[in-house]
Amino acid sequence: MNENENPRLAVGELAPQFCLPDQDEKLICLKDLHGQTVILYFYPKDMTPGCTTEACDFNDRLDRISPYATVIGISPDTPESHRRFRNNYGLGFPLLSDPTLETIKAYGAYGTKMNYGKTIQGIIRSTFLISPDGQIVQAMYNVKATGHAERVLAQLI
Repeated sequence: MNENENPRLAVGELAPQFCLPDQDEKLICLKDLHGQTVILYFYPKDMTPGCTTEACDFNDRLDRISPYATVIGISPDTPESHRRFRNNYGLGFPLLSDPTLETIKAYGAYGTKMNYGKTIQGIIRSTFLISPDGQIVQAMYNVKATGHAERVLAQLI
């Protein structure tokens, strides 16, 4: 790991706490979700092809996921951008804004990655299953957008 990398989380660790604004600028805090299983996924940018695929896939499975877990997406985009993204695609779960990258980095979801054949620093598409008591149950890094929501759902049921 180089100096630009953030430590990755491991199964059994406590999930880093956060309070971030959603698409309606309402503050959502992890501590307020205590007692629920949370699917927390980090994605690079609203309305880009891969991010749209991933968000729509989670949304398409929301009726099957919601009995088991709460879905939350996080990116550096603004609440206004998240609002447009949610409205454009009818997303039924909150999208949180982390423009400072503090939470994204705390989860190890920022670092070196390949983008169109170039090495860059950016958001690493990552998903975490967090238990009702706040522990990391699964830490998935460098996930592929297509089919990911189905793979996460399979781990829940």
